Amino acid sequence: MPLVDVSLKAGRSPEQLRELIAELTATVQRVLGSPPEAVSVILREVAPTHWANANTTLAERDAAN
Repeated sequence: MPLVDVSLKAGRSPEQLRELIAELTATVQRVLGSPPEAVSVILREVAPTHWANANTTLAERDAAN
């Protein structure tokens, strides 16, 4: 039973998140041959102030751009 666990910056629409789940499920089905009912997907939305790269949060980076 494959589990796909994705962390992403918060702020996507419900429609985008739903499409991502569908595409991830379809890819696991295609590549691994798993039936859709065996594929689990977890989306973890992280606040931009709680995600940093190179000592800069995503919120700080976005504000600088």
